[in-house]
Parts: sequence; structure tokens; C-alpha cells
Amino acid sequence: MQLNITGHHVDMTDALRNYVTDKLQKIARHDDQITNVHVILSVDKLQQKAEARVHTTGAELFADATEQDMYAAIDALVDKLDRQVGKHKGKIAARKHDKPDLPLN
Repeated sequence: MQLNITGHHVDMTDALRNYVTDKLQKIARHDDQITNVHVILSVDKLQQKAEARVHTTGAELFADATEQDMYAAIDALVDKLDRQVGKHKGKIAARKHDKPDLPLN
């Protein structure tokens, strides 16, 4: 999984970068088909915003979260992505099980 983290009006500290990386490892454990994740952290007045775009086989997932604290925004973002990845993985599994069995020759 390739991880890109950028910040708009945010100083990207090592602690913040490590926090995002650790949290996104949770999503990578659920689906091994994730190829690329792009996270953007931004500040607009008093609102801290975290958004991410996840590229996986068959879909491109997007989530964002806005909170008063950047770490809380990252936590909310990871929760949203985790639900989306689980739902996508369920859809893929359902498609595989719906295919009729082909006769073996």
C-alpha cells in the first residue's frame, strides 16, 4: 500500500504523520487489495479537516471528517473508511459467490 500524506495550512510533524500511518494500517489489514491511499489534512479557521481517497481493486473510496481536534478528525476519518472498505469487500465477496459454477471438462 502506497501512502501519501499532505497538509494544507498544517505543519506535518513526525508525530502527526506516524499517527495517520498507524491508523491506516488498520484498514490495510482488512483488505489486501488497497493499492494507494492519499490523505489530506487541512485547517480552515477553527475546523480541522482530514480527507482520504483510497484506491482499491474495483472501486475508489472517499471519506472526510471535520472536528475541533486534528487527531479526532483522523479517528473519525479512519472509522468511515473502515466501514466503506468492509462494505466494498462484502460486495466483492457476494459477487464471487453469485457466479454459477462452470462445468469442469
